[in-house]
Formats: sequence, structure tokens, C-alpha cells
Amino acid sequence: MTLSFAAKPTLRGDRVTLRPVTVADVPDLIAMLADPEGKRLTATRATFTREQLEHWYGTRGEQTDRVDLAIVENTTGRYVGEVVLNELDADNRSCGFRITLMGPRVFGRGYGTEATRLVLSHAFDTVGVHRVELDVYAFNPRARHVYEKVGFVLEGTKRDALLWDGEWIDCHVMAMLRKDWRSTR
Repeated sequence: MTLSFAAKPTLRGDRVTLRPVTVADVPDLIAMLADPEGKRLTATRATFTREQLEHWYGTRGEQTDRVDLAIVENTTGRYVGEVVLNELDADNRSCGFRITLMGPRVFGRGYGTEATRLVLSHAFDTVGVHRVELDVYAFNPRARHVYEKVGFVLEGTKRDALLWDGEWIDCHVMAMLRKDWRSTR
């Protein structure tokens, strides 16, 4: 069996639904990328034109090594972020993970936790991934707490991995194996 993220699922939870991103989501993506706190938490320095973002979201459905999903609030239908499985290494049955929320107006509502669990279930139970890994910066303890809560394990720290606003920041490497996922269910 060849591992692939060619299928782009829609995953429904109690609070949020994850669905493939579309060009129609670009205005929300622009707003998310304009949030200074969100840029800091994800260490995003790049700036993008609307055309670049439309091309990006417009081509995500064609990718077989990643799946980019919009996080949509069930009660309002509003885009509240994105969750991504990327850098698929089919030979080693592993991939990366990242998530970004729209900022303080959606923090603390359980959206990130539920979106993480939904996409991990897809990765481990549907696609057959063995390992999912992520990086989280030391100045983002809220995200690290969520990752630990769902079962990610700290594997190590890259010291002084990021220079942000003149300060060196550590980067924590975390991962979850399929057996870790099964033990949390």
C-alpha cells in the first residue's frame, strides 16, 4: 500500500469541521497572516500577495504529500484557522503537522484541540501514518499544552533555534506514534 494524502477529507467534530481549503478562504487566510501574535507564534516572517495566496490555496487539492484543511466553526460556519499534515515521507510512514488559529477571538474554545484530534485520527486510522511530528517554539506554551494533552511526546529541544525580535528562542520537537495515538483513545 502506497501512503498518500491525495484524498482530501472533510472531518466533522462537535465544535469544528475540517474541510479542504479553497480559494474562497483566501480573505480569511490574509486576515490570519496579518495578526502579529499569530505570526510570532508560528515564526512567520514572509509576506504574501493575494495572488500568491490564491495560487497556494488553489493548488492544495492537487498535492499528494500534504493535506491542507480549513478549520470551520460549526455554529457559525466561519473559518477559524487551518490544520496541515505535510512533508509526507511515504517510505518511513511519517509526516509533519502544523496548525494556526485566527487569533485571540478563537483561542481557548477547544477548536485547536478538536482539530488536532480529528486530523490525527485521519493520519493514523485512515491513511496509515506511523509517526506525526511537529516543532513548537518555547514562547508558545499554550500550543505545547494542547499537543501534550492529545498525546504528543517531547523528543528534544533545538536550543536557540529562532532569532525573534533580537531574542533567541528554543524550538521543541514533539512527535506522536501510532501506538501513542491508540493509547489515548
